[in-house]
Amino acid sequence: MIRTMRRRIAILTGGGDCPGLNAVIRAATKAGVHLGYDVIGIKRGFEGLASPFQAIELNIENTANILDQGGTILGSTNKGRFSAKVGVNEARAVPQELMDDVRKNVEDNQLDGVICIGGDGSLSIALQMHQMGVPVVGVPKTIDNDIAATAFTFGFDSAVACAANALDRLHTTAASHERVMVLEVMGRHTGWIAVHAGLAGGGDVILIPEIPWEIENVCEKITQRKAMGRPFTLIVVAEGAQLPDGGQMTLAPVSEHQQIRLGGIGQWVADQIQERLNTETRCVVLGHLQRGGAPTYFDRCLSTQFGAHAVRLIEEGRFGEMVCFEPPNISSVPIAQAVQRLSTVDPSSSIIQAARALNISFGDTPHFQNPFPNSQVQAATRVEKFNRS
Repeated sequence: MIRTMRRRIAILTGGGDCPGLNAVIRAATKAGVHLGYDVIGIKRGFEGLASPFQAIELNIENTANILDQGGTILGSTNKGRFSAKVGVNEARAVPQELMDDVRKNVEDNQLDGVICIGGDGSLSIALQMHQMGVPVVGVPKTIDNDIAATAFTFGFDSAVACAANALDRLHTTAASHERVMVLEVMGRHTGWIAVHAGLAGGGDVILIPEIPWEIENVCEKITQRKAMGRPFTLIVVAEGAQLPDGGQMTLAPVSEHQQIRLGGIGQWVADQIQERLNTETRCVVLGHLQRGGAPTYFDRCLSTQFGAHAVRLIEEGRFGEMVCFEPPNISSVPIAQAVQRLSTVDPSSSIIQAARALNISFGDTPHFQNPFPNSQVQAATRVEKFNRS
């Protein structure tokens, strides 16, 4: 095939949809066109990169009004032939013959670079492509904020805004009817959404995968609030929070073609509270509401920077790298450093300490504990030094 004069890059979106995907597509397209690239969009994620090759032209005109649109104009899929994560977070390599087909299509279509926008599973596929010689760069995407090597992923702030808004609404009805309201949010392996939304929305109990909890401690917190004249309680629980016995609530049997579907922990918590305390309890599951709708302004800004800097990586020939957010700058790291090791909430982190200082319960203890134990030691040391002087 005769090489065309103009350079060419492709953009694809893999995995679940997420606010900010279109903003990345728009930014990468504008930056690519500005630098002299022809830009194409791959339809239906990695499926469109295999045969039959499915692509559309992207330009300034057809990406002009998508900055604030949710979803992805290119379509996506998180199951099928390119499922890198199946069952209970089981990693699976894409078959060699399928990856050979992808590499051939990249060569036949004279692509100088492929921008892969996705989460841990999609970026694992991108890493496999890079190892086979495909010129790929990554953009981290997930509302769960669980990708390592970046402070934040786009979509996370939008999901937190949705969950915090739900807590604002639940607060008034909980107070009016003296109810316990349980809000189940996304968070397959991590509690980032639950913690940030719980803090921003005034939650009283937050249950996350990183901190083991007991339902007795949750009930004790509700009882304490009633004794203090607060006859209602707001509880936020991540869908991946393990049951006290170590199990997880699922919506469907384990499949060899896609990851396990989690859900139902919120209703389990609500049922246990109502049975044990004989208090009116309701459960609300946000589900895919967190994935949909327009991205927040923070996510639009982050997505736009990610898209522009992904093109920069291609321009500089830095394939096999992923753009990342290292406040206040956008940087990059090898994709290999970002995948297959999740970013989880540290139980001793400052945000958990702040929540505990506000008397928010994580279900791991029935009573309030000083979240700053080191401060007590330091204070005692200062007093001792003062007395000696």
